[in-house]
Amino acid sequence: MGPLLDSFWRAAGYCLVPRVVALSLLPLLLIAVVAAACGYFFWAPAVAWVQGALENADWLGMLWGWLRGFGAGDLPGVLAPALVVLAATPLIVIVCVLAVALLMAPAVVTLVAQRRFPGLERKRGGSFLVSVLWSLGSTLAALVALAVSVPLWLVPPLVLILPPLIWGWLTYRVMAFDALAEHASKEERQTLFKRHRWSLLLIGVLSGFLGAAPGIVWASGVVFAAAFFVLVPIAIWIYTLVFAFSSLWFTHFCLAALQRLRQERGEPLPAPADAQAPPLLDNPSS
Repeated sequence: MGPLLDSFWRAAGYCLVPRVVALSLLPLLLIAVVAAACGYFFWAPAVAWVQGALENADWLGMLWGWLRGFGAGDLPGVLAPALVVLAATPLIVIVCVLAVALLMAPAVVTLVAQRRFPGLERKRGGSFLVSVLWSLGSTLAALVALAVSVPLWLVPPLVLILPPLIWGWLTYRVMAFDALAEHASKEERQTLFKRHRWSLLLIGVLSGFLGAAPGIVWASGVVFAAAFFVLVPIAIWIYTLVFAFSSLWFTHFCLAALQRLRQERGEPLPAPADAQAPPLLDNPSS
């Protein structure tokens, strides 16, 4: 448990590094920019199209007439902007968060390597194409496992065990691969995956449970509609910060394990930059 807890606390400490904080806030800035651009170019046509669809729908005609009898005004004109916002927001959020996630993983690995393992040789055992194929293959396997295990969810304890295990497996497969892709050879990566399978799975499962926190905040935004525009940005920021923490946890654990493996094999290794220092003091100049 020593390396597991050590990497956990280091990951928590690195979440206070200004670069990580900036990366966690990047989705909010990107969402604002994309939303403003979409609003400038597409807002008026989108609202006009939705309003026209509401007004010309035969099955809604009777409803509009009935509501006008009670004094309601131009309901299609009122509903159209709200429907456009509700339809566009999830798409914009998902695209922006995924874009930042793709940028964040390499940035996190680079940060940890520079501050803690500056002399660790980069054997580049996984290219970008291999990483994409690995992620797609792991995701497909996880989806198949979920589909096959659905009947077992009817057994009360298993519904609380199987999904977290499957998503934890997927998380460790993807994030551990990204953590080692630049520094480990293919053979080293396979050895570490085999040697630390259960520790990596535990990190993946715990990271998955942490990832549920933004969903609770998001659900609160739906329940408390008045606070929607406050709670949803908070949920997005928490999700990105959890992703950064998970990536940091895997990176610290995997690179430290890689360094120990090479030391066992007698390869010359420089002393780690933070052998005696707390995580935030690894490299004050970085």
